[in-house]
Amino acid sequence: MAINPLSPAADPLHERATRKALVRLLPIMLAAYFMAYVDRTNVALAKTHLQADVGVGVTAFGLGAGIFFVSYAFLEVPSSLVMHRIGPRRWIARIALTWGALSAAMMFVQGAWSFYALRFFLGMAEAGLYPTLMYMVTVWFSQKHRATVVGFVYLAPTVALVVGNPTGGALMELDSVLGLHGWQWMFLIEGLVTMLVGVLVWFSLPEAPRDAKWLTSEEAGILSARAAGDGSEGENRIKGNLKKAFGRPFIVIVAVIYLLNQITNVGIVFNLPSIVEDLNIHGSFLIGLVSGSSGIGATVGVLLVPVVHRRFGNEVALIGILAGATAVTAAIFVVSSSPAVQITLIAVSMIFVFGTLPLFWSVAMARMSGLVAAAGLAFINTIGLLGGFLGPYAFGLAEDATGNPGAGLWVVIACSVAGVLLTPLLANAVRDEDAAEAPVPVSP
Repeated sequence: MAINPLSPAADPLHERATRKALVRLLPIMLAAYFMAYVDRTNVALAKTHLQADVGVGVTAFGLGAGIFFVSYAFLEVPSSLVMHRIGPRRWIARIALTWGALSAAMMFVQGAWSFYALRFFLGMAEAGLYPTLMYMVTVWFSQKHRATVVGFVYLAPTVALVVGNPTGGALMELDSVLGLHGWQWMFLIEGLVTMLVGVLVWFSLPEAPRDAKWLTSEEAGILSARAAGDGSEGENRIKGNLKKAFGRPFIVIVAVIYLLNQITNVGIVFNLPSIVEDLNIHGSFLIGLVSGSSGIGATVGVLLVPVVHRRFGNEVALIGILAGATAVTAAIFVVSSSPAVQITLIAVSMIFVFGTLPLFWSVAMARMSGLVAAAGLAFINTIGLLGGFLGPYAFGLAEDATGNPGAGLWVVIACSVAGVLLTPLLANAVRDEDAAEAPVPVSP
């Protein structure tokens, strides 16, 4: 007998199916996102070496690091629309194979313009990956589980900060082996590993619950039903739904706050190795190891904040609190003169910066579905990616003006304060959105 997916009796079945999906899907999703984060940020470890070996200066590095996000942002929505048509498995595999090849090609950088070009093409290749992962969350998991699942997905970049920086630093110690610089070995090896992940995705990732051989038909059915929630079939087409995907006030405000978060996030990540080096820490492996401490804070954030959210309940208020905490931590960094304290403060700030991320996506996912979700989530990520361009560039300008890599923390303070000020606007927009979508009571 078929089980009604909305009945209380369906809950044990739904929980069992959700656990299966977590165990089977998350390792593959995390592998793809882990390598994406490593490949986009390992260039930070090569910053001083690119300057010495091929003449890529501080401002040029900031521009090149950020230009990745311009092409990424430009193609984010089109890429997500293609993904919705051909399916997440094929699209993630294609993304991984092409960006892996281009990441390996970074070993051929010969100056600023080749650096700009390869970073631009790398952004083009990777466009659509993160919205595709978020779209998969909307297809597989109910709103009840999404903040937690997104927190798990964010383990990929946080672990990449912990593991990827020391690993990249170790690969750079291969300097002069076979006549290659250490940074060339780093780009080559990590790019090839990414291509292997693309092959894994092609053979191992099901498109939707109905395609998973490891689910029973009842489990697949209840996952799909609970994930769909109240989404309408009309949201499976863009025509007539442009405002739902791009123009609703809560979506615009979430996107702007996410932009500010990403200016902070990417600015810190791309410049942390040079900040660490400026604190008289030397050696590629040691710099990578100390820089990886930020990943410990980020990991704590993506695991702890969803737990706090389940108890606290108010996502929007929590977003504002975390932005305020980031501003305070960055301000203490600016006035501190102790290297140990400054490194600790950056790690603590990453608890707040990364911990906020599952909340953004939970707010958005609860209010869209189908193709509108694919386009709307891509739109939010597109705006955030502009922060990925502005962050490294703003940090580079601050360093050029002061000669101090840590001067970029003033950018963090400004963006975090702006995020706090926008939080009441987001609360009002979400309240209006929910009131508009609420069913009208029918008189007896």
